[in-house]
Amino acid sequence: MSEALPSYYHLHLVSDATGETLTTIAKAASVQYANIRAIEHVHPLVRTERQLSRVLKEIEQAPGIVLYTVVNRELSASIEQRCVELNVPCLAVLQPIMQVFESYIGAPQTPTVAGQHVLDADYFRRIDALNFTMRHDDGLLPEDLNEADIVILGISRTSKTPTSIYLAQRGYKTANVPIVPSIPLPPALSEKHSAFVVGLVAQADRIAEVRRNRAMVLGDRNLDTYVDRDAILAEIAHSRRACARQGWPVIDVTRRSVEETAATIIKLLHDRQAGHAMTEETDG
Repeated sequence: MSEALPSYYHLHLVSDATGETLTTIAKAASVQYANIRAIEHVHPLVRTERQLSRVLKEIEQAPGIVLYTVVNRELSASIEQRCVELNVPCLAVLQPIMQVFESYIGAPQTPTVAGQHVLDADYFRRIDALNFTMRHDDGLLPEDLNEADIVILGISRTSKTPTSIYLAQRGYKTANVPIVPSIPLPPALSEKHSAFVVGLVAQADRIAEVRRNRAMVLGDRNLDTYVDRDAILAEIAHSRRACARQGWPVIDVTRRSVEETAATIIKLLHDRQAGHAMTEETDG
């Protein structure tokens, strides 16, 4: 008779930085085991023996899988040794990747704590993009749309704002503009501009559900018209027509996460840029 599977397990994420990388990797792995709950213990900014000692005590009290990204070799060795003593699995998650880089590049790595968070030009570009995006949320400052890298259009509750913020964190200045059948789109969109424009739509039932939940919490809308399925279908059709007239791509976000929607937008943007580059090369 086989042993019953556990209902949960402990997952320790030990990092000398913020732990964002570890959290993302761990989530990608843990979701593959949907019937077993992962109890996460996130241990960020572990940079001294004293800090690590506290973490190792927690691992001892709640043993489980240990994933870590720690540059300091002495600290890494301590983690490995203690995990062997406790008979728990541990993995330096970036090490296999770094070995591939090292073997291909032919040069040893230069360990840098929190290197991905260095305050370089790319960091300040992302901050600038986030500031721009927050100033241009929900149709604000429509006259500045030409300064945007990406403009997202869509009717209410199509995830325009969270998608815009996610893109901003990737360094893209993103403005989002609501599509309302009775209100014309900003004139700046019909003038010559360099922004990549994309429309978001979703199934009417999904939009109605999200709108109903929002209205019940905030009480800021008339439910009869805001969640009416026929009215929503008309809004979606109007949105698709508006995008079709201008040749703007449309993405159905019904079954997409914000991250998946943003990844699709970035791919479409890169495809357009590559197409423009080929055209310029041909013309030249």
